[in-house]
Amino acid sequence: MNRLPFVLLASALLYSCGRSAPANVAATVNGRAITYADLDKQYELQFGSLSERPNDDQVAIQRLEVLRTLIDNEIMLQRAEKMGLLAVDADVEGKFTEMKAPYTQEEFQKQLTQKKLTAEDLKAQLRRDLTVQKLFNKEITSQISISDQDITDFYNANKASFNLAEPQIHMAQILVTPAPDPNVHNLKNDKAVTDEQARRKIEGLFNRVNNGEDFAMLAQNFSEDPNSAQNGGDLGFIPESALDKANVELKKTLMALQPGQHTNIIHTEEGYRILKVMTKEPAGQRALSDPNVQQTIRETLLNRKDQLLKAAYYEVARNEAKVVNYFAAGIAGGKK
Repeated sequence: MNRLPFVLLASALLYSCGRSAPANVAATVNGRAITYADLDKQYELQFGSLSERPNDDQVAIQRLEVLRTLIDNEIMLQRAEKMGLLAVDADVEGKFTEMKAPYTQEEFQKQLTQKKLTAEDLKAQLRRDLTVQKLFNKEITSQISISDQDITDFYNANKASFNLAEPQIHMAQILVTPAPDPNVHNLKNDKAVTDEQARRKIEGLFNRVNNGEDFAMLAQNFSEDPNSAQNGGDLGFIPESALDKANVELKKTLMALQPGQHTNIIHTEEGYRILKVMTKEPAGQRALSDPNVQQTIRETLLNRKDQLLKAAYYEVARNEAKVVNYFAAGIAGGKK
């Protein structure tokens, strides 16, 4: 039997029910099939460019993770369908045109080819993503309300953190690394696996930031920083003295940026990143009446609540769905 970590094995048993698998079906969600072709395609997209092939157990773990994401996406897609929230053609074409805009036709086609996608594949993925986004907006984001009392309570509980011993910069980042980290859990489960793929990914995200897309949402969906991705890339307040550890040019760039502005793509040992200055705060106690303090607290509370409600929503949706994971059942049963 393959030696799988206990959590994955337990998950495999939880999702399976011991029945015989239909031909070429990796899992079903409420009777709708996710085929091995679907799994293979998504696995190739995420892990196919690895320079060193992992061992059989690692491949199995990776494929279980990919299938888990496919299952979750299918659950959400079906919930959106029931609510009549499917993205329409105009939504898809608009997003497709927006993604193409920064590139020539040849450059865009090259990117699709490198990812082994056709234009129709990309449009199908966009339709799914936009549909799930509409679901989250209706079921979660639009339901979140942060009151003035919530802001006051947070300020009083964290007043010391608004007393700055020196000037600080509140920053956020989008990080893309050349090797997938199992601890990274961005909403799209999107991880680059080579330096070239990481570079292409960060260039695409940089263009989307420049085109006005929400930085925090892009970080939640695509950033590969395990510590900040789920919080919209929020790095918190960084003392100016801490920037002395950065190179001179980077410090000069960050000091010159105004709140709301972001850097160009920065290449470091970890990979590629885009840094955004949220606010700049002078030394001293910041008062609750300061609009920047209120905005910072509001965004913090919104992000926390959004992440909490999404996590709970996923769990409830999984519980209500009828999922049969044949691939997991085969591994748990010791079958190849």
